[in-house]
Amino acid sequence: MTQAIAPPKVTPEEYLDREIQSENRHEYINGEIIPMTGGTPNHNKISLNFASSLNFALKRKPYQVFMADQRLWIGDRQIYTYPDIAIVKGELIYQEGRKDTIINPCLIAEVLSKSTRSYDKDEKFAAYRSLPSFCEYLLIDQYSFHVEQYSKTE
Repeated sequence: MTQAIAPPKVTPEEYLDREIQSENRHEYINGEIIPMTGGTPNHNKISLNFASSLNFALKRKPYQVFMADQRLWIGDRQIYTYPDIAIVKGELIYQEGRKDTIINPCLIAEVLSKSTRSYDKDEKFAAYRSLPSFCEYLLIDQYSFHVEQYSKTE
């Protein structure tokens, strides 16, 4: 009888060392490295159009818009992730000791895919809510005309 062996957990530092050298992006969730799947052309068009619109609308305002390749550290949950779209108000705050990983988005948008829909709506949303700067979350369905918006309230 054969038993599956779980891959060994890695430290955040080991993940970052590997990620910087990698040609592909990976998420890090509490010691596990998860390869990110490629997006569909529709996913990419939606992300690009939305990020472009936000970038134009927020021009000359104290916001910075990022798309897909900006790494985010969620320290309370030990997660490194790459939101589809992230907005930072004011100055960027980086993870301590880093200049490539932010920790202070105020808005995050995810374009839903069949493989990530559940994770984006549940665990990922819970992790994003642990960020002090986080105020708004948008879930954009790429298969129908549907957007869900969540805003932090008092």
